[in-house]
Amino acid sequence: MPFDVTPVAARSPGLEALSPMLGDGMHSTQPPPESDTVHELLAHWAALTPRAIAIGDGSLRLTFRDLAAIAGTRTRAPRTQAAPRPVWVDESLSPGAQLLDFLGILMAGDAAVMGDPGWSPLQRQKVRAVLATDSARTSPMSPTSSDGGALPAGSFYVGFTSGSTGVPKGFVRSHHSWVASFRACVQAFGLAATSTILAPGQLSHSLSLFGALLGLWTGGGVRLQAQFSAGASLQTLMGGDARAIIATPSQILLMLEHAQRQGPRVVGATQLVMIGGASWPRSRTPELRALFPNARVVEFYGASETSFIAWVDSHPNLPATAVGRLFPGVDVRIEAPGAGAASPSETGQVSGVIYVRSPMVFTGYVTPEPTIGPGALLRDGDWLSVGDMGHLDPQGLLHLIGRRQRMFVVQGKNLFPEEVEQVLAAHPSVAAVSVQALPDAVRGACAIAVLELRQPMDRATLVDWCRSRLDAYKAPRRFFACAHLPLNAAGKTDHAALAQVLAASTEGPADWHALPWQLQAP
Repeated sequence: MPFDVTPVAARSPGLEALSPMLGDGMHSTQPPPESDTVHELLAHWAALTPRAIAIGDGSLRLTFRDLAAIAGTRTRAPRTQAAPRPVWVDESLSPGAQLLDFLGILMAGDAAVMGDPGWSPLQRQKVRAVLATDSARTSPMSPTSSDGGALPAGSFYVGFTSGSTGVPKGFVRSHHSWVASFRACVQAFGLAATSTILAPGQLSHSLSLFGALLGLWTGGGVRLQAQFSAGASLQTLMGGDARAIIATPSQILLMLEHAQRQGPRVVGATQLVMIGGASWPRSRTPELRALFPNARVVEFYGASETSFIAWVDSHPNLPATAVGRLFPGVDVRIEAPGAGAASPSETGQVSGVIYVRSPMVFTGYVTPEPTIGPGALLRDGDWLSVGDMGHLDPQGLLHLIGRRQRMFVVQGKNLFPEEVEQVLAAHPSVAAVSVQALPDAVRGACAIAVLELRQPMDRATLVDWCRSRLDAYKAPRRFFACAHLPLNAAGKTDHAALAQVLAASTEGPADWHALPWQLQAP
């Protein structure tokens, strides 16, 4: 049964009167002490490093002392139950003020609900209908008069991810799961993960929210942006205002391209680059290391439901499918598919469904959980799977070949678009790619590729590139070029939107053009 989520309008008083600059100071680089909640250490850092900047978003800067004081003043509404209530974060606020609002909700004993400002009015209506919420808001400064439906004990956050029915799926995370994730992050990536973190994406994306809360939990602090800017991100890192960044591949690639066009050529202050949320094109890793010569560049793999699963230090010679070694505390089980359901990998190993067990997994959904179809979560006791397919190699590396949700069948064989996208993204002329399926009377389906190109390219070259690295049936039969691939709110390629475009017209919109078989000589 879905939980009842009631927006509560009580907000931290005095926010509008805050000065943009409330102090300065250095943070502590010692490992954080033990804690049971995401926000528990705010008081610790407020006492230990009171003048260190906890939150900065370009217009608001709060020290740990000010943050702990202001977040702690949130008024708790009259309670009829001890369990946390779900309370909506005010999306109209700046990112720093949103994070302050988020923390105030936690300090009042409730769980913060992060909506997505990118939702259409219809999507927002569907979410509120599914969650049985009242869309009316009371005065931001006055408490609500009634409790919403309670969440499980220990819940602190309700986030949303895309759903197969068009209604975003609402998931619940516990304090315990994210504190365990913070500890795993520091254990895997070292003390650089305790430095000030730049989280340039929207806080409605759990990757950015995780980075923001990690920065506060470690005492390093966080720097935010109202809207992602590659130039602003580079300036923040160049000036040393943040020494670590957590971002999606799309955001990192935009930063690389900005640096190549306008500079800076070298950002020496950065110690850690964390890349997650999608597959990183490792052919670009040497460029990234040249831009951040003193930084450790790590990729991590996981999902909203599982949190961290595996990580690896990025290197161009790693197998394209490898996502790394398991994080501390994570167990993985590969469930072999039925006969004929999968093809052997290049190493001769047959991939199966990846099941995960760890202290970092989510609590459950607040929206109806799909039980059938590609969006269904797979459960087996305390094991769960989001439907990703892969295998563990003899060296202990986890390999991901694709997501069950995007798989389609060509000539009776399973094709995972991610595998083809990784190969095409490694071509120096390809900036970004989405592989899609189109109906084919002979093959059942065929793969096509929609590309952002760095320079003109022909189909023959890309077909040869794919066939030298993939089985022949996996090579796309058609290639389209467009100016920009659509991105979702998380900054990732919106493959679902492209599928809808192709469903309306197999030739794509007017601004797409099919690549010629060969380029004509000038």
